[in-house]
Amino acid sequence: MKTAVEWLETRAEEREKNNPNESAYWHLKQLQKDFDQAKEMEKKDIIMAYKADLHPCSDEDAEQYYNETFKQQEQ
Repeated sequence: MKTAVEWLETRAEEREKNNPNESAYWHLKQLQKDFDQAKEMEKKDIIMAYKADLHPCSDEDAEQYYNETFKQQEQ
């Protein structure tokens, strides 16, 4: 299983290789979409790890932990 960062790196390399004639703007737009998807993947991984560490833990508790711990850093 790849981390979100590893997935993002692979995705960027594949886009460059498979779309060599596209503009830099196109690549940046695609990278932004991939970056947003990678952030969502990372969020899910963090929530799953939090739930695995605390028994029992509801989805709501895990989501609250994520928001309190990581959402503040994004702003």
